[in-house]
Amino acid sequence: MDVLDVDLLGFETGDAGRRRAVVDGVLKSLETGFVYVRHDLDEAELDACYAWLSAFFALPEAQKRACERPDSRGQRGYTGLMVETASGAATPDWKEHLNWGEPAPPGHPDGLRYPDRYGAPSLPEAVLPGISGPLLDLHRRIADLQRRFLRIIAEGLGARADYFDAMTEYGAHLTRAVHYPPMDEAPSDGGEPPLWAAPHADINLVTALPRATTPGLQLETARGWIDVTPPESHAVLNAGMMLERISNGRLPAGVHRVVAAPDQSGGRLSVVQFCHPTPSTLLAPLPSCVTPERPTRFDPLLAADWLDAVLREIGLA
Repeated sequence: MDVLDVDLLGFETGDAGRRRAVVDGVLKSLETGFVYVRHDLDEAELDACYAWLSAFFALPEAQKRACERPDSRGQRGYTGLMVETASGAATPDWKEHLNWGEPAPPGHPDGLRYPDRYGAPSLPEAVLPGISGPLLDLHRRIADLQRRFLRIIAEGLGARADYFDAMTEYGAHLTRAVHYPPMDEAPSDGGEPPLWAAPHADINLVTALPRATTPGLQLETARGWIDVTPPESHAVLNAGMMLERISNGRLPAGVHRVVAAPDQSGGRLSVVQFCHPTPSTLLAPLPSCVTPERPTRFDPLLAADWLDAVLREIGLA
């Protein structure tokens, strides 16, 4: 089974037949955990944001560390090299992050109860004046793309099209710029060097990757690891563990890794966004996904509790 490419605008503007074809393509492709989606994000905006982020990761370590927010548990600010460890991995990943999102509206109960998920963005405005506006705008645009994509999934799973809208309206979405330094700079004690990102599945509903500067993302399939290579102007979207739970296992979380090719001499930069429901969302299989052939596989679980457990497991809490 290969990763398919689908057209988001074809779903939104096409006739009933075109909409059905897009829905079928998304569900079929997500059997792998991944799908390529033609998007309408502005390429010039992406160019500008990647230029800002390249400038950030080129800063001296002390200036990057000034953006650290340890109390956010990796949900805001800078996270340094060799901090995050994929679940089940023995060695931390060879990568560093800049994380941001939007605060909840004033007085919103989830914002008050979960300040780590809804804190101020903590962007490096002091050393790179002007960076905050473009990055926050990109966050909003990708979040909108994800909500629109989730309407395709909702229709495919037999729910109303706006099923995910309410649970993601003030969701704790996290946008993360990930810098993977050149592998020849990675620490080594004589053993195997660390991977850019060890095999893992994402905890959230859906993850969107609109662009990466080099290849390296790979998906685990029944026939082994395959390269994730989207067509031009397509985002990579993958199902997370929360969507797997809601779909009762029909849409499995895509297991993936990021590795440098043997002849890769430079680093890699990518921006991903993790689409989360509100922390107070009770995650349970949709009734339409429970059948005699597929009985209920998952008990209900609070989104906040599950994320807390994963953050502890990967070393961010």
